[in-house]
Amino acid sequence: MLHHVELWVPDLARAVRSWGWLLGELGWTQFQDWDAGRSWRLGATYLVVEQSPALTADRHERCRPGLNHLAFHVEGRERLDAITGAAGGHGWSLLFPDRHPYAGGPEHYAAYLEDADGFEAELVSSR
Repeated sequence: MLHHVELWVPDLARAVRSWGWLLGELGWTQFQDWDAGRSWRLGATYLVVEQSPALTADRHERCRPGLNHLAFHVEGRERLDAITGAAGGHGWSLLFPDRHPYAGGPEHYAAYLEDADGFEAELVSSR
């Protein structure tokens, strides 16, 4: 089981607004809060956003070696559609809108979202 994921972000307040909203919609709860970061937990796994002074760039590039995206289960297509519809008001943009919701293939109902810092979150309908 995954213990945690830590995302280094250039703007903590912006990341907290977008990731905090999305994770809350997915059932995660706030776990930790400190000057340079926040975390949310679901079960035994937690996700951290942290603004580190050691950052070497001002934006995540998902097409470079390293993390491409995080994928999350969403219970049902209606719930996925509701989250996707509201995401733009919380700092997320829909990737591949011309192929949404089947950008991953005809049997894969999902939304691919990107935040202002270049991080991608894939929301996958569980049914």
